[in-house]
Amino acid sequence: MKKITEFLLAFLIFSFPIFAQEFNKEIEEEINEIFEDDFFKSSMLAVSIYDLTDDKLLYQKNEKQLLTPASNMKILTSSAALEFLGSDYSFQTSVYHNGIIMDSICYGDIFVKGGFDPEFSTDDLDTLVSKIISYGIKEIRGNIYGDVSNMDSLFWGNGWMWDDDPSSDFPYLTPLIINDACVQIEFEPGELNKEAKIKVIPETDFFDISNTSVTTNNETEKFEITRDWQSRGNEIIIKGDLQISAKKDTSKINIVNPEFYFLYLLKEKLEKQNVEFLGKLDTATTPQFAKNIYTFERKYKDVIVNLNKDSDNLNAEMTLRALALKNFGKPASAENGIKMIDSLINQSGLNSDNYVLADGSGISRYNLISAELLVTLLKYMYQNSKENYEVLKNSFPISGIDGTLSNRMKNTKAYKNVNAKTGTLSGVSSLSGYLKSADSHEIAFAILIQNFVGSSKSARNFQDRICTILSELNLQQ
Repeated sequence: MKKITEFLLAFLIFSFPIFAQEFNKEIEEEINEIFEDDFFKSSMLAVSIYDLTDDKLLYQKNEKQLLTPASNMKILTSSAALEFLGSDYSFQTSVYHNGIIMDSICYGDIFVKGGFDPEFSTDDLDTLVSKIISYGIKEIRGNIYGDVSNMDSLFWGNGWMWDDDPSSDFPYLTPLIINDACVQIEFEPGELNKEAKIKVIPETDFFDISNTSVTTNNETEKFEITRDWQSRGNEIIIKGDLQISAKKDTSKINIVNPEFYFLYLLKEKLEKQNVEFLGKLDTATTPQFAKNIYTFERKYKDVIVNLNKDSDNLNAEMTLRALALKNFGKPASAENGIKMIDSLINQSGLNSDNYVLADGSGISRYNLISAELLVTLLKYMYQNSKENYEVLKNSFPISGIDGTLSNRMKNTKAYKNVNAKTGTLSGVSSLSGYLKSADSHEIAFAILIQNFVGSSKSARNFQDRICTILSELNLQQ
């Protein structure tokens, strides 16, 4: 009899869980209905929703499934940066010289040391040039070197795809960056049967240009601006037909060895300011006792905005390497940056060994994380630092207003109410962040969808629907 009783007890324990998870009934019914849609017969949906105001789980399903996050990976990177760098961390681009300066002549070399500033622009280069001149230099008798010693030699992330070259979304990585490590080409129709008119922005002699395009009367989609990417060369190639009625437009492509592009633009700007220079451009480490001429600084709080609102891959990867540089020294590597993200995961109460992290931007398909992890980190940022939470939240796109959410949820209750990071790869669509319920409860959520075919429009519609459900919710009833 005793054995029969023990058997029945064991059967009941394993067959009927004693502590069933209780979710918000309204949310559960509406989201479970979404899970029943035919779209998810062949694709995966993972959802986690947490009421931050009441510190209570509202709903989750497939929350532990390991999925490709796409650019939701940027939530991990930017959160770790706020935690371990701080919003006032300074990205520095510094100019040094060695030798002596006499009668406005620099008898020595100029060194420009890159510090991973992903927002450094042509206008910032103008500032650098003016500081060199105001330092008293009108002639350089030595060479100009780019110091890229702050980073290892891996110019792309782990798992990035070779055939994504030369897209501007896949920049070659270096600590010495200008203009997103890319170049813009302005184009417009030329005379009929002649090549299209081309203008490089900023104007420079750095590039060789092959223009075999033809201006035509016919409608065409064959016009292309590319680069000799298969040979990893920087020759710009313009080919195909451009209709004569086409409007002026621009195209943007990445650059191989962008540190040399930086140096070349510097040389051209110096020469335009009548600074004589006959030396060479190359890379070298700044000597220990070189004298600082000027250091251009940019705060992380000014980098995170473009990182998340416009889902900028370069900003994310430079942030990852800044994490590595500060905490492990140079040369900074993605591997060491990921160790800091692992530290944040462990601090949040989860185990970093349960996930696969390959880069900082989410380009890599090697990344495997969960909806549970994303919501746990969003909750951690909310609960542990009011300042960092506000910086993170405000860096996310706002539904219907800006960034990658500028055209979404406009005619719904979720309009202007969602601050969330998007993520898109082929067959992958993610949306995670913060929103407020109808009665102003702060909610953290993660919605990961993947393994679908074709456009991500349907996946985005499901995400928008869930955000609308949550925005209409009254949790105090």
